[in-house]
Amino acid sequence: MGTHCWGSEFDLSWISRVQVNQAAVLRWAEQIQARRSVKKEWQAAWLLKAVTCIDLTTLSGDDTFSNVQRLCYKAKYPIRQDLLKALNMHDKGITTAAVCPGVIPVASVATGFPIRLEVEDGATEIEVVINRTLVLTGQWEALYDEISQFRKACGEAHLKTILATGELSPLTNVYKASLVAMMAGSDFIKTSTGKETVNATFPVAIVMLRAIRDFFWKTGNKVDFKPAGGIRTAKESLAWLSLIKEELGEEWLTPDLFRIGASSLLSDIERQIYHHVTGQYAAYHYLPMS
Repeated sequence: MGTHCWGSEFDLSWISRVQVNQAAVLRWAEQIQARRSVKKEWQAAWLLKAVTCIDLTTLSGDDTFSNVQRLCYKAKYPIRQDLLKALNMHDKGITTAAVCPGVIPVASVATGFPIRLEVEDGATEIEVVINRTLVLTGQWEALYDEISQFRKACGEAHLKTILATGELSPLTNVYKASLVAMMAGSDFIKTSTGKETVNATFPVAIVMLRAIRDFFWKTGNKVDFKPAGGIRTAKESLAWLSLIKEELGEEWLTPDLFRIGASSLLSDIERQIYHHVTGQYAAYHYLPMS
């Protein structure tokens, strides 16, 4: 994991000056998604990069210990070893970015549980959801205070702040909420829980990434970005990697600074890698999720 972002003083004047050109953002989002994807060995390399940035996630209400145990095993061994050997990548330590105890850091979503207890139980990353009413009513200092309390409760654990951007229209609100979250000490800013009606979208991501870039230029603090929800295909993951490279540069293309919150994406990536190695598409039961 990367270093902490300890935030900055609350700056209402900066927040008040923010204006987002929505038409320009939408045009750029369309251009990014319309680009031709990389092919052959370059595609395989980028897909393996995407694997290392996946936060392999389960938030099901009926999860069992065995389900989580299998998920953790898949996080540690995300791609079949014979496929990695064919690519000469079997000894590179490729895992997903997070979720599991032991070799892989554990991330916890703090819903009805006190953050302090989550940290005491071993969570190294804590996810919290902001109060969207504070954004929609322009109570920026109250939002700053709320997230600052989360930051304090996390101690040495990393704080992932979920903005639930599908509920924050217009895009100017998304930028302002991103900025306040970073001022308050968020280590990650995340689009959504993945369970909302509207989850990660490219226009929202562009605005959040511009906020991250501006905050870095002004404070020197690097804040991580995590889109979550609706990212299901290998092709989509390549578009997200391309967007990060365009907006923040290659230095952000690491699991310390970029994560993809997904549960089904890994299966499609593994299937595409299988096709690259064998020339055939595997049935999904040949590449089980767990």
